[in-house]
Amino acid sequence: MKSNKKELSTEERTGLLNTLKTRFEKNKNRHIGLEWTKVQAKLEANTAKLWSLNEMERTGGEPDIVAYDKETEEYIFYDCAAESPKGRRSICYDHKALESRKEHKPADSAVNMASEMGIELLTAEQYRELQKLGNFDSKTSSWIATPSEIRKLGGALFSDFRYGTIFVYHNGAESYYAARGFRGLLKV
Repeated sequence: MKSNKKELSTEERTGLLNTLKTRFEKNKNRHIGLEWTKVQAKLEANTAKLWSLNEMERTGGEPDIVAYDKETEEYIFYDCAAESPKGRRSICYDHKALESRKEHKPADSAVNMASEMGIELLTAEQYRELQKLGNFDSKTSSWIATPSEIRKLGGALFSDFRYGTIFVYHNGAESYYAARGFRGLLKV
């Protein structure tokens, strides 16, 4: 059940940090040279970001660190679930698309959900970077951040991985499918 408060209980914080640490240690190839103790200290100092990571986890994203920005001193988390997060599927692209549907409206949109979670949709470039760490979305697809020029014309972009290739496609922004969700990122 979704809560309106944007803070975690002590038990939720502890559970999330344990989950993130286990994933961090299991997938060291995603973040070579980074130390968990430094990550944990930064997370514990920022409860709002920890809440957003919990939302990523709660909706099936399996967030993990994929980069460290030395300039901003931020850890960059991406959704690293093998398939598009289950708790974020069957949604259209954005609020305008959601409002344009007269019948059979999806429950929400990718842009709305990302905003509520405090995360950003991956761009096409970030999606390609993610695919260097493994094969993601081989059975599903994920909405990605769409340039305003395309969106103004009614379209939106999504990506997946098929036939050993990363594909970037287009669709009407109001469309939604059971196997399409979105992947997000969070900088901490």
